[in-house]
Amino acid sequence: HVQLVESGGGLVQPGGSLTLPCVASGTTFSDMSMAWFRQGSETERQWVAGISTYDIPSYATSVKGRFTISRDNAKNTIYLQMNNLKPEDTAVYYCKGVLTDGVPHWGQGTQVTVSS
Repeated sequence: HVQLVESGGGLVQPGGSLTLPCVASGTTFSDMSMAWFRQGSETERQWVAGISTYDIPSYATSVKGRFTISRDNAKNTIYLQMNNLKPEDTAVYYCKGVLTDGVPHWGQGTQVTVSS
């Protein structure tokens, strides 16, 4: 039973930083491609960043240069380091993992609010 658990969300002022970890269990984590998505109150869920099993990152244009995705296979964890946060980054952030069978697994989400 694959489980993904996000944490680290909260309220931060514009220009601030947050790091979101996502811990996986019940799977061979190193075989899992991982990604972060987000969903605002009035938007559909959008892809933010991804990291492959070969540790290759990719980013949405809106976050490139501000966000960094990384993985630590020894800790079964991925991270989303978010710098220079903007009000439009306010959303529930979800991590997603996909194994070679193609079945997606989602966490429950963590709320990030960027406001002064």
